[in-house]
Amino acid sequence: MLEVKNICKSYQGQPLLRNISFTVAVGETVCLLGASGSGKSTLLRIIAGLEPPEQGKVFWEGQDLASVPAHRRIFGLVFQDYALFPHLTVAGNVAFGLKMLGLPLNEINGRVLSTLKKVNLAGFENRRVTDLSGGEQQRVALARALAPDPRLLMFDEPLGALDRNLREQLMAELRRILRLSGVPAIYVTHDQEEAFFLADRVLLLYAGGIVREGTPAEVWSDPGSAWAARFLDAGNVLPGVMLPGGQVRTIIGLFPVECGHAYQDGEEVTLLVSRRGIRQVTQGAVSGEVTDVIFRQDGYKVTLENGPDFYLPEAPQVGHRIFLEVPPLGVKCLPNLPLQ
Repeated sequence: MLEVKNICKSYQGQPLLRNISFTVAVGETVCLLGASGSGKSTLLRIIAGLEPPEQGKVFWEGQDLASVPAHRRIFGLVFQDYALFPHLTVAGNVAFGLKMLGLPLNEINGRVLSTLKKVNLAGFENRRVTDLSGGEQQRVALARALAPDPRLLMFDEPLGALDRNLREQLMAELRRILRLSGVPAIYVTHDQEEAFFLADRVLLLYAGGIVREGTPAEVWSDPGSAWAARFLDAGNVLPGVMLPGGQVRTIIGLFPVECGHAYQDGEEVTLLVSRRGIRQVTQGAVSGEVTDVIFRQDGYKVTLENGPDFYLPEAPQVGHRIFLEVPPLGVKCLPNLPLQ
């Protein structure tokens, strides 16, 4: 098991990582999800042993890795830019780490063939990597990381350079390979779709710290702060004012809220309002003028004045005022935290 404990790191005199702590269990895939510049890749490099932390430690099964160089940690690392050797064949790239371990040639050849089969590249052994497509090159990079039987796999935005269709295909293949191999993994991305698709557990990074942790379903349904809700695009984040009787007044109307937080009447609050499960009605407390309507495969994305948008089964006319009914479970009261 990997344990990261109280990792701190600065960049150009500014704190980048602040007391980061988490674990990765056997067979678990943990995604570090955050915006560009949030320190995700730096944290990965610290775990890999490619740069030291200013404070904190990294442990593997209780062993402090501070004195263990990167090549002795037996961690596989896959980059966005593949980092393949252009002068080597596919087999040569996959065999590189095995040769560094000093394995016998027959074992190296056997591992190369079996690993290429895992990533659906059987028969590609003698191809030049420069002749491969982006998706094929990424598979070679994954095979190179898998071949030495790593104790931990780490991915740094590995699908960021691929088009949408190919990215979705490789996401499915990567999920299959991770489940099949049972190797624990850390996956770094700024893309919530990738994180939610691949992760057993998501760590949301912001301002140098982990601000939310949980399964994809837990993080999506309860982001924990207005910042997290906006970053995940989990719904409409609406400022409002608490009124007597448990109602909140917002720019598009009144919402009844059962809130577990202690708010006083007249206090400013923040609501997370779902975009789905909404019904258009003839009268209601929530309304707005339609400013845009976009067809989606499962309905219409309807944008109201001042920005909120909802998904409706039928398309209203732009310029018309509509009334909406939002189910009670579609409204959450977010805590007033510094992360707004």
